[in-house]
Amino acid sequence: MAVKTTQKRKPAARRRLPAAEAARVEAIFARLREANPEPKGELYYTNPFTLLVAVVLSAQATDAGVNKATPALFAMADTAEKMVALGEDRVREAIKTIGLFRSKAKNVGALSQLLIERHGGDVPRTREELTALPGVGRKTANVVLNIAFHQPVIAVDTHIFRVSNRLPLAKGATPEAVEAGLESIVPEEYLLHAHHWLILHGRYVCKARKPECPRCLINDLCRFKGKTV
Repeated sequence: MAVKTTQKRKPAARRRLPAAEAARVEAIFARLREANPEPKGELYYTNPFTLLVAVVLSAQATDAGVNKATPALFAMADTAEKMVALGEDRVREAIKTIGLFRSKAKNVGALSQLLIERHGGDVPRTREELTALPGVGRKTANVVLNIAFHQPVIAVDTHIFRVSNRLPLAKGATPEAVEAGLESIVPEEYLLHAHHWLILHGRYVCKARKPECPRCLINDLCRFKGKTV
């Protein structure tokens, strides 16, 4: 019998910023919230299990590419039990348009089996239990915790890593350092949606090669020296 956890996430230690910097950080997130009060992820999913699978499939792939394959897959298997019954061969066939589809199909089958064995088919609500599953790293776990279970965590991908270092908000040489830095300075009222605001800003405005600074709503709060005109 699976044991359901009631473990609560320990809140990040808050960092005390100088008044001017705290006001700047507050202003950045206030503007992002005003522009998009209820941001949503762009991956297609129907429940915590399909979200977990979709995020695993999105590694080194685009959300748009994953979304082309998953509706048909999830129509056949939207629970761990159904995914195991579907079998690795059929999962592989369903996701063959996604990069690394062979290894991902194997991971989806394996994580589904472990969800049944360890959690009664349910998706666990702690990072430690999630990252113990095949194909699930810290970023994937954080996405699931944030979107499925409304935990105020930040999943640092390439977009968030870039935006946080550029503005800057929290500088760091690794995703883990940026994650810890952001969670320590983002005002608590913005933490739940901070992940989405930053990733969408990085994906559509603060782009890697040529950021679209003229239309950036936080341009005047940004200290990036390579701004475009």
